[in-house]
Amino acid sequence: MLHDRPKLIVALVAMLAIAGCQTASIDATETTSIAGAGRAMPGAADLVSAKTHFRQANYGLAEQHFRKTVEVDAGNAEGWMGLAASYDQLGRFDFADRAYAQALKLAGRKPRIVNNMGYSHLLRGERDKARALFLEARAGMTDTSVIDANLKLLERS
Repeated sequence: MLHDRPKLIVALVAMLAIAGCQTASIDATETTSIAGAGRAMPGAADLVSAKTHFRQANYGLAEQHFRKTVEVDAGNAEGWMGLAASYDQLGRFDFADRAYAQALKLAGRKPRIVNNMGYSHLLRGERDKARALFLEARAGMTDTSVIDANLKLLERS
């Protein structure tokens, strides 16, 4: 019987190891999912990056991220407006005009968009068109400080 004892111990250890492996590989944890919880809107990360790059005057990188934003969500008027402003800063006024057209189509003729369009024409040296757009934007705003600053900039140029 003494000779059978080591075999019996080895057999018990083997059975415990096998039993342990079988139960350890099964995950019986119940999980649930809440739709949309913790998920950002499509293109949201690119929009945040785009705004950061634009504020830091990294217009090429801003343009890339704004473009990705509108590629993911073509209905994002803010993304189109940022893309247009980036194109303005890069001197790509042909692309800026297209992006402003999309922003207008999506959001309507909002004073902020019209102001940016005026600034675009100021950058191009089209003073009369810039003034007309600034005055249009000013008529629709309660706080006209940005428009007033743009009009002063127009006068100095």
